[in-house]
Amino acid sequence: VQLVESGGGLVQAGGSLRLSCEASGSIFSINAMGWYRQAVGKERELVAAVSRGGSTYHADSVKGRFTISRTNAKNTLYLQMNNLKTEDTAMYYCAAGEPGGSPDGVDYWGKGTLVTVSS
Repeated sequence: VQLVESGGGLVQAGGSLRLSCEASGSIFSINAMGWYRQAVGKERELVAAVSRGGSTYHADSVKGRFTISRTNAKNTLYLQMNNLKTEDTAMYYCAAGEPGGSPDGVDYWGKGTLVTVSS
């Protein structure tokens, strides 16, 4: 499975961006997908996740501002980010997991897309 992110960039605080992640390869094996981010000097953190059935999770820090969605037909993952804050600046990574896969739930990673929010 290959994951390719797009949609990152530079935006002013209060602005919006939409990240996309396209999965290819043995996509039939994918169960949950999600977005992680890692800011400079900080650990990677889970931002949002969605199961194949559509159940979603959003971290408290992004609730009400970010929305994760997924098209199962194409195994494409999105992250709509509104009202961006400077603390959202980070490299954003797409991740996917298979049933019975890695204990941390992630079996595949994308290379990341950079989001920079200026004040």
